[in-house]
This record gives sequence, C-alpha cells and structure tokens, in this order.
Amino acid sequence: MYDLNTYLIISAALFSLGIFGVMTRRNAISILMGVELILNAANINFIAFSRFGGMNLDGHIFALFVIVLAAAEAAVALAIVINIYNNMNTINVDEASAMKE
Repeated sequence: MYDLNTYLIISAALFSLGIFGVMTRRNAISILMGVELILNAANINFIAFSRFGGMNLDGHIFALFVIVLAAAEAAVALAIVINIYNNMNTINVDEASAMKE
C-alpha cells in the first residue's frame, strides 16, 4: 500500500511539469495542457488528503468541482483558440498578444 508521501511526490512532479509547460511553451494548446496538469496535481492532493485524513468526502467533492471547472475552462479556452486561429492563422501566443495593439 502507498502512503501519503507517495501521492504528494507524484502530485509535485505533475505540478512541476505543468508549470514548466505553461512557462516554456508558445503554443496555446500546450499551455492549456500544462494548466490541466496543474489542476490534476491539485486533484491528487485533494483525494490523498481526503483518504489519509479520516476518509471524509470533502476532498472528493473539491476534486469533482475542479474537474467541472477544468472542463468549462477547456471549452472556453479552446473556443478562444479556434477564434484566434480563424482570424490570425496561428495559435502562437506571442503573435496573438500583438492583436491588442
């Protein structure tokens, strides 16, 4: 059986990969994938602390809320990315930020 430290190490690794993906990528889809990794790391923490903290359902409810939030974020963000691609023929974030000038 795994202990709490194992879950926290996996969550920290996912969070680090997500932060790395958000900070280093120029592609909007890759940035969204990094954000999803960060949210999944938070979900692992919620479930792990719920499991090892008395088996209450608080962590599961928060994780479910984060999943719903991530689905809504993905739908809205992908709609924005598709709109930017239709207008500018690129999904490069640097070129899209020049659109406001």
